[in-house]
Amino acid sequence: MMGMLTIRVPATTANIGPGFDCLGLALELFNTLEVEAGEITRIQVVGEGAEKLPCSQDNLVYRALLRYYEEIASVPPPLQLKMKNRIPLARGLGSSAAAIVAGLLAAHCLSGQSLPREKLLDLAVELEGHPDNVAPALLGGLVISTAKSTGPGYHYLQLPPPRELQAVVCIPNFQVATEAARKVLPSQISFSDAVHNLGRVALLLGAFTSKRWDLLSAALEDRLHQPYRKSLVPGLDRALAWALEAGALGAALSGSGPTVIAFVKDNAAGVGRAMEEAFASANIEAYSLTLGFNVGGAETHPGTVNNQ
Repeated sequence: MMGMLTIRVPATTANIGPGFDCLGLALELFNTLEVEAGEITRIQVVGEGAEKLPCSQDNLVYRALLRYYEEIASVPPPLQLKMKNRIPLARGLGSSAAAIVAGLLAAHCLSGQSLPREKLLDLAVELEGHPDNVAPALLGGLVISTAKSTGPGYHYLQLPPPRELQAVVCIPNFQVATEAARKVLPSQISFSDAVHNLGRVALLLGAFTSKRWDLLSAALEDRLHQPYRKSLVPGLDRALAWALEAGALGAALSGSGPTVIAFVKDNAAGVGRAMEEAFASANIEAYSLTLGFNVGGAETHPGTVNNQ
């Protein structure tokens, strides 16, 4: 390999209220992976997770890279991997999905054996366990993903994101592991709650495609996961309510939390402050970011790019 390979992968928000495990959106916040040939494999992490993430072959980026090489029955060469992370860990913004996609794409470029995009997605889902973050991280935009009725694999449908809007994400200063967030969910739900969420997902997709922003608040209402995860995210109800009072068009828990995402057309700073104050009222520090929606998904560049 000549020169440096740079891969940039966007953050993602999954579920988007009622779309539990089937909807995800890519956001304009990125992790960057720089890859060069080396005499020995060396892994470096800077930014988010620098003190916590392993700089060994246990690193998720490298594990994903290895999985790709396994799939093509090959062995990776010695590599210098530098991860520049801006996506916070275990906050509901797809940090593990970004790591998996970066590792798979690195192997995809380095190996010279290009697997089809569907296979890349299948490997990503295998490593992550569910498709709602890895699909938009790889593809960009708004992605619907659902398991095929027979056999392995998923159906994916990529739609344009709501470009007229922005996302305000309020990120509390604590982590929620996806595994813990799944343990609080019930094994069964009522018929009425299922019907409620089916209607809200249909309304949400309709609101996005027809730009009916007045319907977003109702469309983001969920009964399948948010009510059960409130115990893991102190201040959640207040953050959702205060975001709307400050002018957000709608708000929801991002993925399994604890981040809250609000959709706005204006007053992004005010909505962010309102959510920060809501968490502060529960004695939790939080900060907010205003982000656009990413269209292109993960990118590979032969050379350096700015980590915006």
